[in-house]
Amino acid sequence: MLLTRNYLKNLVYQVNGAAIEVHKTLGSGLLECTYHQCMVHELNTRKINFKSELVIPVNYKGLEIDAALRCDLLIEDCLVVELKSVDHIAPIHVAQLLTYMKLLSSPLGLMINFNCTHIFTEGQKTYVNETYESIY
Repeated sequence: MLLTRNYLKNLVYQVNGAAIEVHKTLGSGLLECTYHQCMVHELNTRKINFKSELVIPVNYKGLEIDAALRCDLLIEDCLVVELKSVDHIAPIHVAQLLTYMKLLSSPLGLMINFNCTHIFTEGQKTYVNETYESIY
């Protein structure tokens, strides 16, 4: 697979579609773990390859450290998805996503917050890093 910006854009579109379906069905107000399970179901239904609760290793000077980092979803080995159900996305949530993107060499990250009225307009945001800049 050749990783292109169009491919990533389409992938984000598909994941957002799954999140919209989950939110449309359940609404807001539930725990993150509930939305996570429903997202897993939606992604499987849509035949999208992903890893759930992926353990992210931290390499410190050649030593692999178990830092207990877990990525909610890694889609097609290139899109990190962080799920939340909070009043607002705090800077620490963004830092978490950007760190996961860096450690997984992922060019794109998607923050989805299910605690909102309209998931597409206020519940999701896409993040890019320096890896994305080298993709055409």
